[in-house]
Amino acid sequence: MQNALGPVGKRMAEKLERAFSPSSLDVIDESHHHAGHSGSRPDGESHFRIRIAAAALDGLSRVNQHRKVNEVLANELRSRVHALAIEVLKA
Repeated sequence: MQNALGPVGKRMAEKLERAFSPSSLDVIDESHHHAGHSGSRPDGESHFRIRIAAAALDGLSRVNQHRKVNEVLANELRSRVHALAIEVLKA
């Protein structure tokens, strides 16, 4: 998990840990790359990248892997997070 995450990033990491018990997880706040773009927020935490390796996601299609991650993070995606890049690695 990445250091220096704000409260939104930390909450996302905790939810993913609980849901998938991943062998590897990186939650990366990429908001600074999107400053001034649509959906960016002056205080950040609007654009994230997730890198996750979890047995629960192995064998699923990419679409279904992303659906499962999106379901876990549904509240954040509805309220605060504008963009989420998901990279699922083999567990």
